Amino acid sequence: MGVPDHGQVHISLSSTIATPAARLRGLKPDWLGNPQVWRTEVLAGLVVGLALIPEAISFSIIAGVDPVIGLFASFTMAVTISVVGGRRAMISAATGAVALVTAPVNREHGLGYLVATVILAGLFQIVLGVAGVAKLMRFVPRSVMTGFVNALAIMIFMAQVPEMQDVPWPVYPLIVGGLALMVFFPKVTRVIPAPLVSIVVLTVITVAAGIAVPTVGDKGELPSSLPVPGLPDVPFTLDTLTTVAPYALAMALVGLMESLMTAKLVDDITDTPSSKTRESIGQGIANIVTGFFGGMGGCAMIGQTMINVKVSGARTRVSTFLAGVFLLVLCVVFGPVVSDIPMAALVAVMVMVTFGTFDWHSIAPKTLKRMPAGEIAVMVITVIVVVATSNLAFGVVVGSVTAMVVFAKRVARLAHVTAVTDPDGRTVVYRVTGELFFASSNDLVDRFDYAGDPEKVVIDLSAAHIWDASSVAALDAIETKYRQRGKTVQITGLNDPSADLHGKLTANH
Repeated sequence: MGVPDHGQVHISLSSTIATPAARLRGLKPDWLGNPQVWRTEVLAGLVVGLALIPEAISFSIIAGVDPVIGLFASFTMAVTISVVGGRRAMISAATGAVALVTAPVNREHGLGYLVATVILAGLFQIVLGVAGVAKLMRFVPRSVMTGFVNALAIMIFMAQVPEMQDVPWPVYPLIVGGLALMVFFPKVTRVIPAPLVSIVVLTVITVAAGIAVPTVGDKGELPSSLPVPGLPDVPFTLDTLTTVAPYALAMALVGLMESLMTAKLVDDITDTPSSKTRESIGQGIANIVTGFFGGMGGCAMIGQTMINVKVSGARTRVSTFLAGVFLLVLCVVFGPVVSDIPMAALVAVMVMVTFGTFDWHSIAPKTLKRMPAGEIAVMVITVIVVVATSNLAFGVVVGSVTAMVVFAKRVARLAHVTAVTDPDGRTVVYRVTGELFFASSNDLVDRFDYAGDPEKVVIDLSAAHIWDASSVAALDAIETKYRQRGKTVQITGLNDPSADLHGKLTANH
């Protein structure tokens, strides 16, 4: 035997022992030392921060609160979710969906109750996240997702229409110019995001030329100081809890639905996974923090997320964090400059987002020819409901239920029954093929010739599967009908799960 090379062994062992510096390097994100990624994330955050300002002001008006409350909510939501959220690069801020749900609380009971609602909604979201509500996303069909995306694009465009009505004529060439910049500037360079270039150029033109058009400042007064934490100004009683709880639960559900759908959309765009459970809990934490800072609450913002991810190319939490920071800095420090940004520039950005978000492939003639009619119907119904109600969550629920009905009808047709009578004429064998559940088993009872069949009936289920109690009840009904005529029934071929379910639920023991 040869002598072991101890020096070689020593070198191998020492290479596996990580130094403190190496361990610290392993904890650092990959993007931390990448200047190109930093540039993308910083500029993306700046563009989103600019785009958030008029949106937050508009949603504040919907909720019936001071614009400062909506702006502070967008700041706290974005910064908090960048740390605790489950989907990198997704933007959360004050949203129209949440504003619509909470507006009645503010209108009927005041701002203190609105803030209490936001905090309680955050607690509900944490509980729902821990309970695994995010797992329900697996039941959202692809056709519903496509309808959701297309409806979203339509709603983003419709939200820009008021900004193009009853405005000075220079607004229209400014919008066209902004769109042209965003289409052609990336052909020159992608170092600077085209939306940022468009916003800066249009602002310089309008200010330098003294063009009178609607600006961000016309939407409302920007804050001049930092937000201060505090408790909601409400009596901490059971009566207060019962008053805000229904609104808080509605806000929690709407916010989670919109956030989880947005996260799934970003997953598809970036080809990267995300933790939906962490996102659910993170949304709750972000709303609690926002509530304690007197904000109106919020959830994932699909339009701004598309600007961040699809238009600007952001992929990390840095862009989300900076979007909130830039929003606050732009308002507090550079308020006068931001107030001069023409709304036409931001409208152009959102119109570009609309075209980039819409799934044009889904309505191409070739696609529609190949797609089953049921899938098309689900997609169209989802779009119609979302656009008609201005509620993305409601549209997803209705679309998913419609998809389940379509699926149930389709699968119900797959259950077939064929009969073969033995030559001696004393036995008939019914062979059942397909999936037996509440939809398909309803017609099963009518597939047998109870009066004309011979004395012995065999039901062969070797090519079928029993899924629920309805199917077991149908088989019991068949046996009962034959027994009433003095005939015997034998059920054969059950696989193990079907036999176990049938044995537990059958009434014919």
